[in-house]
Amino acid sequence: MLILAIDTSAVASAALMSDDAMEGVVGSFSTEDTRTHAEVLAPGIEKLLAEAGVTGADIDAIVVGVGPGPFTGLRSGIATARTLAHVWNKPLRGLMSLDAVALEVAESTEAPAEFLVATDARRKEVYWARYTLTAGQLPELVDGPHVGFAADLPDLPAYGAGAGLYSDVLRADPDFSEEHPDALYLGQFALARLAAGETLLDSTPLYLRESDAQVPGPRKRAL
Repeated sequence: MLILAIDTSAVASAALMSDDAMEGVVGSFSTEDTRTHAEVLAPGIEKLLAEAGVTGADIDAIVVGVGPGPFTGLRSGIATARTLAHVWNKPLRGLMSLDAVALEVAESTEAPAEFLVATDARRKEVYWARYTLTAGQLPELVDGPHVGFAADLPDLPAYGAGAGLYSDVLRADPDFSEEHPDALYLGQFALARLAAGETLLDSTPLYLRESDAQVPGPRKRAL
């Protein structure tokens, strides 16, 4: 099974994953900029497919990170995934973006049995979720996702760029203090869950709060 995974909940990233490839990875790319999703995503996917020698016809399914994340960036990835799924006539599935960091933590040799994943939500807040981990199993979401102040989070080991931003109040792991959700781990998580017969989400975005952009109200007529 060959899937295209996309996530723009923080940085823009995409990956080609196959259950026939070593560790599932056919190819991937990720940016470091959290504000150029629309400009880099489509060209990045085009290059990714070309380098792998595949086309849309070869893709079996598309998986997209549905957040939580800032409105504009998240919308770019989901809109791209929906467009490609429509044009290629492929099934589209969603996965909570924080799961990608949780899987990266789970693959660490010193992963704790319970931990938090936190990403930057701006406005001095974080998006976060709590996971448990049993040896040989995928990380299990037990609480979240939520958005809130770092000081209000449970007292557990915390991973991700959101934890790194607020290491003064969170038990941030320094080795994961700059990690964002990445399509590479999102795709690995999707393949593992599908292989286990689990059902993924649809592509409905998890915004958790309203967009900063507001539609202006009607102007008052001058008297």
